[in-house]
Amino acid sequence: MNNSGSSQSELDDEEEDQPYAEFWMGSHVSGPSFIVLDGSEQRVTLKSWLLENPNVLGPKVVEKWGGDLPFLFKVLSVDKALSIQAHPDKNLARTLLKLHPDVYKDGNHKPEMALAGTEFKVLCGLVTLKELKAVLTVPEVVELVGVENVNLVLQITDEDGEEKVKAILQSLFTDVMSESKESVTGAVDKLRIVCIRKVRQLTDKEQLVLWLEKQYPSDVGVIAAFFLNHVKLAPDEALFLGANEPHAYIYGECIACKATSDNVVRAGLTPKHRDVQTLCSMLTYKQVNDKGQNLNEVP
Repeated sequence: MNNSGSSQSELDDEEEDQPYAEFWMGSHVSGPSFIVLDGSEQRVTLKSWLLENPNVLGPKVVEKWGGDLPFLFKVLSVDKALSIQAHPDKNLARTLLKLHPDVYKDGNHKPEMALAGTEFKVLCGLVTLKELKAVLTVPEVVELVGVENVNLVLQITDEDGEEKVKAILQSLFTDVMSESKESVTGAVDKLRIVCIRKVRQLTDKEQLVLWLEKQYPSDVGVIAAFFLNHVKLAPDEALFLGANEPHAYIYGECIACKATSDNVVRAGLTPKHRDVQTLCSMLTYKQVNDKGQNLNEVP
């Protein structure tokens, strides 16, 4: 499937017959929707039309956001896993826009809600410490993480404060995501061989990782998936993702409502630009369970 940020009104008849993974409706400059004016064939952008007709938004919207659409509506049909990513909060978005305007196109945040139309699979939020400690028994993961990081995690107790736990998780995740291509390739290749040969019984997460490896060979995101929750939404179930939370849409169809922004910080499962250091420094490192609920206490 193609990834497209174009609104359907921009597509000609031939393009409309093609499958698309992403369909935008909104006023962001990266993929503006168009309106055909009554009684003519003239097309104008939704943004310009709203600026001239702000009354259609209602007084409360205009008062808070001005004469522009404050959200971006998307329809997603995910056949190949999308990138491991996070969206910055407003302060970071403004900084990134100033520093890298060629990559980060606006100064807005991008909280989002996804409503599943089919079974929808997502990686989101760091796993609980209990699950993380289990992950760190996988030899191929330990090889990449390093014994020092493993010991730091295994030594976390109920008495450790939230900031100490966050610092340990950030150090571990940053080290993994920053590993050399050679080290990542070696670990992923060994993991694939183990899974294919079924040397041991595979966990659900290992089966997912094997599926991701077929799509993104030798990608650090394959290993990173061990540290994220594998959430499965049934049709009509929804998931909210706030700023600075890691996630990756894996498979299925959904509709999504997001703040008007095109800021995406990627670090894995993608051929696109990666900004590993920004992503690793911006995350909240909150642990959540497989229902996407934040866990504020050490288990």
